[in-house]
Amino acid sequence: MVTSNHLYPINRLFNQPITFIFALTLSSLLLLTACGGSDSDSTTDVVETATSTDTTDTSTTTEVTDADFEATDWTDETHSKNVDPNFDEVFSDTEVKRLDIVVTEDRWQSMLDDMTALYGEFGRSSSNSLSDTDEDPIFVPAEVFYNGTQWYRVGIRFKGNSSLQTSWQQGILKLALKLDFDEYEDDYPQIKNQRFYGFKKFSLKNNFDDESMLREKVAADVFKDAGLAVSHTGFYTLYVDHGDGPEYFGLYTLVEEIDDTVIDTQFSSDKGNLYKPEDNGAMFVDGSFNQEDFEKKTNEDDEDWSDIQALFTALHDDIRTTDPETWRANLETVFDVDVFLKYLAVNGIIQNWDTYGLMPHNYYLYSNPDNSKLTWIPWDNNEALQDGKQGGALSLDFSDLNSNSWPLISKLHADDVYRDRYNQFLLEVISDAFETHKMQASYNAYSALIAPYATTEVSGYSFLESSSDFYRAIDELIEHAEDRATAVESYLDKQ
Repeated sequence: MVTSNHLYPINRLFNQPITFIFALTLSSLLLLTACGGSDSDSTTDVVETATSTDTTDTSTTTEVTDADFEATDWTDETHSKNVDPNFDEVFSDTEVKRLDIVVTEDRWQSMLDDMTALYGEFGRSSSNSLSDTDEDPIFVPAEVFYNGTQWYRVGIRFKGNSSLQTSWQQGILKLALKLDFDEYEDDYPQIKNQRFYGFKKFSLKNNFDDESMLREKVAADVFKDAGLAVSHTGFYTLYVDHGDGPEYFGLYTLVEEIDDTVIDTQFSSDKGNLYKPEDNGAMFVDGSFNQEDFEKKTNEDDEDWSDIQALFTALHDDIRTTDPETWRANLETVFDVDVFLKYLAVNGIIQNWDTYGLMPHNYYLYSNPDNSKLTWIPWDNNEALQDGKQGGALSLDFSDLNSNSWPLISKLHADDVYRDRYNQFLLEVISDAFETHKMQASYNAYSALIAPYATTEVSGYSFLESSSDFYRAIDELIEHAEDRATAVESYLDKQ
């Protein structure tokens, strides 16, 4: 049984001003009040579906009318935009924290109905292949509680692509979520610029297909220890009350959003262009540039992709074979090659099949204002730290990589200077950020920390069939750390 001292103070919600007249039973009245107020009477519709006014998000939000409340828990430190992000409070390596979400029954049902419209009936696969949709699930407002403090009308929605659809069709409600703390500030002026200890939004990753529940966290740690820009992460248990009291949804990994605080705190400025590449253009094949494949997460109204186009031009310049020194100089003018080579070294050592080199997604590019170079930022690491699926993870040796499909790797690895740098980064990472004993100690510490929460997940809210699956997965990670040291040594011996 999972226990925690961080229960949300349901009694504090009863102090909210209520302007609705309810024709319901007393128990229904208490539930609706605790969730922010609702009314099933046909004359007072609390939730009306509407198209989002947020041009940066393709999802639908909801228009609401339950705005008569006072944000009594609001303080500058906890809720204000005018503070620096409190990383120590939000992201911990030594404790499992707890979040509670309280959402009205009607709003929760609207989320489920939307998922049914997108992916079919819950718990049933509609076909042998996944649906192809660019539409995000809908946002709805909900209350978030942490350490006895309430955050008001926070936008929540389900998130993910194939992992979301697969979980839904398998009948597992442990779905990943996105939280946006001022998504509904236009509807509720009381929460304008609401933040969670300085953070606007998070991803709550459900550790899909990861029986260890460590991969997202540990992979981010390794990238960070190697000196690369990457999201902070932390372990959280999630409880959701959608009408019948708090239910344990399982152990999640809270992930810092790249377009929120990562570029703001890990670069000198957040004013550069941030892209989330996806699909064919994200492979960097010659002639494949398509601005729609490079979604802007900042400066969205600026119709200028010249920095991305410059990378395509420099990468595919024929001068590479006749004057490699000039080719390298031109490429390094627009692209932070060293960051990318170190990323390749880390990614190759930890192994991650669900990213560039095998899949055209799961990374960001940021035009760093300090040097005007596009900088590679890793994202979505739940599939890392294993051999991988669909043919397995990339080899450390890229000599046989299809240069027509993955030119950003193959062209750099074919260059003697860049290959030597890559090899040096491999040696550096395996000797420090992914040193075998260091990694095994990390796995042992983290697994001991999360075991009471991971092994008590309940059926329908877990990817584990039994607690033994968890411990077996930890053993596999410990063995994997040894195997990767051997793999690096074998590769470097052949160079």
